[in-house]
Amino acid sequence: MRWLALGVDYEMAGKDLIDSVKLSGEICRALGGAPPEGFNYELFLDERGQKISKSKGNGLTIDEWRRYASPESLSLFMYREPKAAKRLYFDVIPRHVDEYQHHLEAYGRQDLRQRLSNPVWHIHSGEPPQADMPIPFSMLLTLVASSNAENAETLWGFIGRYRPGVTPQTHPRLDALVGYAIHYFHDFVLPHKKFREPTEGERAALQDLRDALAQLPAEASAEQIQELVYEAGRREPFLDRTGKVKTKDGKPGVALDWFNMLYQVLLGQEKGPRFGSFVAVYGLKNTIDMIDGALARSA
Repeated sequence: MRWLALGVDYEMAGKDLIDSVKLSGEICRALGGAPPEGFNYELFLDERGQKISKSKGNGLTIDEWRRYASPESLSLFMYREPKAAKRLYFDVIPRHVDEYQHHLEAYGRQDLRQRLSNPVWHIHSGEPPQADMPIPFSMLLTLVASSNAENAETLWGFIGRYRPGVTPQTHPRLDALVGYAIHYFHDFVLPHKKFREPTEGERAALQDLRDALAQLPAEASAEQIQELVYEAGRREPFLDRTGKVKTKDGKPGVALDWFNMLYQVLLGQEKGPRFGSFVAVYGLKNTIDMIDGALARSA
């Protein structure tokens, strides 16, 4: 009746209402009208793959998402694969923040046809803003976790040293991400933060990494630090035996186990950003102190 009385020509509905939409269309035709064009979208699932339900309280609200990330990241989540069931829970938020930024950075390098396929064109109605985010969200989360930052000023201290001239005034969108990162860390990362003890072989590798970092100049680049991290990891049991890791100089590859160990032992988390970039932002001395602390805990 609403479709007919109001002349509705387009209506979306969830997968669970498909039968209701079909029946309503037949009623509309019987009354001499034309049912609207429609679109059926899939349901949202929680982290266990169960249907989100208000009665169960296993959902994630718009306001909750916006406490931890930008509205554009939520728009990206909604834009992608509308006909596929999506897992909507807190762990997906950081990935969509950085993927949104990745699409925004790519937009400036694309031709018109590619831009029309880029999600940011649709999110911003054909006028996306300039990409200007010097630090990814995943890096901010790791900085908060490693420094136990209680406020934005502490985090901006690291950012200002890594990117001189970058301030909350010059980069307000980055300033917003700083706030999101602090909220996310305190609500989801800190309660589950758990450091594991290194094995004897891992202790030796960490000591070598610590000594190598101590030899670098304070102005060492992220690339220089990353290469040094690779060198420290070129040993058993971290050598890649699969042949999948290729190096330009023909040196042995380093398995992901090396980097996973660094995150678990030093940061108390399973994953993290590119380690050389993290050290460049966090600072060589701070990183060396972190390694010393991990070695002292496991002595």
